[in-house]
Parts: sequence; C-alpha cells; structure tokens
Amino acid sequence: MKSLSDNIEDYIKSLLEANSTIKIQRNKLADKFKCVPSQINYVLKTRFSVERGYIIESYRGGNGYIKITKLSLDINQNLINRLYNIIGNYINQKQSFSIIERLFEEDIISFSEKSLLKTMVNRDSIGLSLPARDKVRARLLKNVLETLLREKG
Repeated sequence: MKSLSDNIEDYIKSLLEANSTIKIQRNKLADKFKCVPSQINYVLKTRFSVERGYIIESYRGGNGYIKITKLSLDINQNLINRLYNIIGNYINQKQSFSIIERLFEEDIISFSEKSLLKTMVNRDSIGLSLPARDKVRARLLKNVLETLLREKG
C-alpha cells in the first residue's frame, strides 16, 4: 500500500506530465490529501529536489503558491555540465542515488546501468570514511556518467 507521501508525489508528477511547470497552493494540496501543509513541504523537499531534476520556487503572500519545474534532460554537453555542477566535489550516497534514479526514469540509463552505478557509489563499495568517501564518490560518479552519456549521445 502506498504511503501518503507516495500519493502526493504521484499526484504532482501526474500534473507535471501535462506541463513541465506547474503552480500549486500548498494549503489547497494539503486539503486535497487531508494532511498538514508540512507534509507537502516534506514531499517537495525529499522527492522534488534538484538532484531528481526539479526546481522548486516558493512565492509567499496571501495567494502564495509553489512553482515546480521539471528540468528536461537531453543527452548533450549541457547535461554533462549540469550533472558536474549538481555533483560538485562532494556528494553523499542519498544525493547520488537520486541523480541515478532520475537518469533511469528519463530512460537515459538502463536498469542494469542504474544497478551498477548504485553499487559503485554505495558507501560499502567505497570503503572510506567521510569526507574522503563523498569526494571519491563524486569523482567516480562524474567520470562514469560522462563516459556513459558520451557513448549514448
């Protein structure tokens, strides 16, 4: 059975299928799902991050709203540059898994490539302590993704 967070995520993603940018009012969405507005914040923060390919903008005020934009991913140098910027010099396991999942959801990498990448960036595979682990993970992820994307592009 799906959790409330899963249902909210699915609903927002269904809205984004029709249009890559949507505007929602947090309170109205909370009313629709019979939850507190902080639940909406949680879903937006954890499931619609930049690593997952979304930009969230909040507009405050009486008629305030939240603007969600789904970034398009075309295999080209621009994608490689964007991934380099998102990954940076250090990246934790959760963030790297989010990037890998997004690439899979967009059919940019295959299921087996996704599985291999997740194994490669797993903390147990790297076997170092922080912060060296996050630095090595970032370097590995950038190099392997660049190779994969160049072959596909």
